[in-house]
Amino acid sequence: MIMKKLSLIISFIFLGIGALAQDFQYSQFYAAPLYLNPAFTGASDLTRVGANFRNQWPGLDHSFNTYSAYIDHYMFDINSGIGVIFNGTMESKARLNSNEIGLLYSYRLKLGNDSFLRVGGQASFVSRDAYFGDLVFGSQLDINRGTIGTDSGETIDDDYRHRYMDYNFGMLFHTQTFWLGVSAHHLTQPNLSFIDENISKLPMRLSAHGGIKIELGEGSINNYFSNSRQERSAFLAFNYKHQDPFNQLDVGAQFFIQPLVLGVWYRGFPVKYALPNNESIVGLIGFTLESGLDIGYSYDFTLSKMALRQSGGAHEISIRYSFLFGDPNQRNRRSTIIPCFRF
Repeated sequence: MIMKKLSLIISFIFLGIGALAQDFQYSQFYAAPLYLNPAFTGASDLTRVGANFRNQWPGLDHSFNTYSAYIDHYMFDINSGIGVIFNGTMESKARLNSNEIGLLYSYRLKLGNDSFLRVGGQASFVSRDAYFGDLVFGSQLDINRGTIGTDSGETIDDDYRHRYMDYNFGMLFHTQTFWLGVSAHHLTQPNLSFIDENISKLPMRLSAHGGIKIELGEGSINNYFSNSRQERSAFLAFNYKHQDPFNQLDVGAQFFIQPLVLGVWYRGFPVKYALPNNESIVGLIGFTLESGLDIGYSYDFTLSKMALRQSGGAHEISIRYSFLFGDPNQRNRRSTIIPCFRF
């Protein structure tokens, strides 16, 4: 029993270290637009502030927490969007943390009366920290007694820090009913190693994402004071990601009956079998209010070898607020806004 626990500890530690070689992901990736693709910067034609939080595998003692915050703004005078994003991850078992702050810029090019191309880029500063004081080395294991010694005989330090620059690029084509985007993250494939002489490159992450909007006809919302029109629409979308040797294809649908949003995703549709895809079904509920506030909650029902009862799935919350800042006459040009998933 003791040796089994020792092997589990060692496995979880190396699982956590290996996880940082791959990017984290959100189930509500359209609610984290700047993280998905820099070309989404300024896509709301308003000033937008948002935040995301994800708690993955809460049923285990080595859960992963991910959080993001961002702000972006579109400038009509120069057809450009600007933004700032902050991303962070925390892995509890091996105490591996990563924090990133990035600046984003996008340019919108009009191709026709109803078609636009957005091109965006991002430059980020990343800080990674790790505490190796709790690592267990082979020299500490007493096989006969089933115990762990205190002296490893290793010269490894307890605390490590690593800093680097990172660069991303993306493009997005859209009309009033269709969008298609591609993005490339970690263009320079920065070194992740905490030890200078060791090279552990972060693989480039490539993504292709798109979808269509289907109008379901307008309804009406009656109250004591007014009778306003109610938007009713459906969205079908996909998101493909490749980060060597990891491949994943997500497909899903969302229904918007103002102000309610309901959605479902199938994550991990297999396209290659180099690694397990952590397959899951994602259920989502959200609200889009006329005040500009959007709130969404989703839950991942795990389908892969890690059973739902053991892992606890994943909880995710998103919130964003879009508001008017600038010339109201320019902000009324709503036809240029991407008809995208809300979450």
